[in-house]
Amino acid sequence: MSSRLYKYLIKVVDKRVPTFGRPFWEYEAGPKTIFFWAPLCKWGLVIAGIKDLTRPAELLSAEQAVAIGATGFIYSRFSMVIIPKNYTLLSVNVFVAITQSIQLFRALRYK
Repeated sequence: MSSRLYKYLIKVVDKRVPTFGRPFWEYEAGPKTIFFWAPLCKWGLVIAGIKDLTRPAELLSAEQAVAIGATGFIYSRFSMVIIPKNYTLLSVNVFVAITQSIQLFRALRYK
C-alpha cells in the first residue's frame, strides 16, 4: 500500500519539478530514493543534540555521546566511499559527530 502511494506521489511531483531542480531530483541519491530520506530523518538526532546543549552537564551520558558520535564519524566516511557519493548522508553525520563531541566534552569536563 505505502509503496504504491509513494510511487504515485513521485509520479505526480515528477511532472512539477522545475528545470533547475531536475539534476537534484534525478540524482542517484536524490529525493526519489531511500538514500535521501534516511539521512533526512537522521537530522532528528542533530536537533536533539542541539537541544541537549541547554541540558545541565550532570544529566549528560558520556557513553551515549561516544556511541552516537562514533556513528557520525563512521557514516561520514562511509558516505564518501559508497557509490553514488551521498552528500546528504555526509552532512547529517558530520553534524551528529560535532554535536555529540561537544556533549562528550561537556560531560567529561563535568566529571
